[in-house]
Amino acid sequence: MDVGAAAAVVEHLAIPPAVREELRRRARVRSTHYSTRIEGNRLTLAEAEQAIVGNRVRFHGRERDAAEVRNYWNALLRVEEWAAAGRPLTGELIQRIHGLVERGARARPSPWRDGQNVIRDSESGALVYLPPEAKDVPLLMAGLVSWVRQAEEERLPVPILAGLAHYQFVTIHPYYDGNGRTARLLATFLLHRGGHGLQGLFSLEEHHARDLAAYYGSLAVHPHHNYYEGRAEADLTPWLEYFLDTLAGVFTAAKNQALRAAETGIALEPEALRRLEPRARTALGLFARHERITAHQVAAALGLSERTARLLLRKWVDEGWIEVADSARRTRAYSLSAIYRQLIGNPSAGPPPDLDQ
Repeated sequence: MDVGAAAAVVEHLAIPPAVREELRRRARVRSTHYSTRIEGNRLTLAEAEQAIVGNRVRFHGRERDAAEVRNYWNALLRVEEWAAAGRPLTGELIQRIHGLVERGARARPSPWRDGQNVIRDSESGALVYLPPEAKDVPLLMAGLVSWVRQAEEERLPVPILAGLAHYQFVTIHPYYDGNGRTARLLATFLLHRGGHGLQGLFSLEEHHARDLAAYYGSLAVHPHHNYYEGRAEADLTPWLEYFLDTLAGVFTAAKNQALRAAETGIALEPEALRRLEPRARTALGLFARHERITAHQVAAALGLSERTARLLLRKWVDEGWIEVADSARRTRAYSLSAIYRQLIGNPSAGPPPDLDQ
């Protein structure tokens, strides 16, 4: 009930568009940093943000860490897009998420593992968990996807659905690596798709990372390390209590932050802003920090190639919400049109015309 109440409040808040996109960007950065940090990534939060913003930034000896961060950022953007488009959960979609996480934006869907993997304690080397055998993984994953569809049809509360899907994915452990990151993205996808996306203003991963003992301890719902020795029939109440309590706290904090941001808001978002596609709204958020933006910045924010970003910018210029500020080929930059500067709270442009006509 707390989660649903927070989601309902944020859904109807009138937050200035540029402010909302900046809050969303910060939440994505935190989600990316902390989800990769859980798996041992060594970048700091500030370094993770640098890695996301600039592909040319180099971290000597930590290139793999920077690549992991960029991959997760791109996967998170795709997950939000797919959820907004109402994409159903399928095995192929999960495989695409994992491909993005492990190998980057142009990766193909990852097939399920073809051998046994073992989870061991990183310090002692002791056996922690022995997942199902590879031969059983396809059927188990098909069962998970089928259960999610049935649960959605039966209107199981979305937070419970997301929590159970997260648990079952890491229990099946269908890959050799990247299972934790993919599970957290899967939960995010289901929350967004089920109307609990909170406009992208939350970072559940951050709270998992801040208390890893509680996170991992709650997932260990059965004392035996072997999947076939009781894990599949375990009582999941402790995990769900942890997941829902954490989610309620995260959503309440995000709601309070959004309420503070909305204090300077507008009564109703103009039609011209509502018409902007999701990618355009993300690019709009860049203007909260920059007077001008470049194709490189847009590509980094959206997880695209610079060529694709240039095509988008050209399209947005034609639509009239941005304009070319510097036409030099190598340093081409773009600024908001006068109308949109006024709409996001820049009074220097003067009063805009009535765009709802």
